[in-house]
Amino acid sequence: MYEVTLLPVFIAGLVSVVIGFVWYHPRLFGGAWMRMTGITPESVERGKKRMPLMVILALLASMLAAYVLNYFGIAWGVYDIIGAFELGFWSWVGFVAPVMFGIVLWEQKPFALYLINALYWLVALIAMSIVLVL
Repeated sequence: MYEVTLLPVFIAGLVSVVIGFVWYHPRLFGGAWMRMTGITPESVERGKKRMPLMVILALLASMLAAYVLNYFGIAWGVYDIIGAFELGFWSWVGFVAPVMFGIVLWEQKPFALYLINALYWLVALIAMSIVLVL
């Protein structure tokens, strides 16, 4: 990470979206996630019409996260895989894990739902950080 450039940010954002598709697939955590969030198969069918827009917005949101990770990585001198892993991990510990814990505390959602969502971000942030140093 020497400077913030668009191509690595785009690729890191794309990696995050792909991880999300796999992570929230019904055969991995998607079925449990749907049950805990109250999403029904009918609402999934209705949502398919908006899927292209949602994918674009998810990509843009992930690219924003990747941009900030890249910026932090430059500021902290992250230049290798170990540093990228640490950047993703500490960003998750400091910013994602505590903020998302509110779904358990205030929204009274199951802790398992917190784990599904928060651990997705742990994996995604580490993967994005690694992409940014390659």
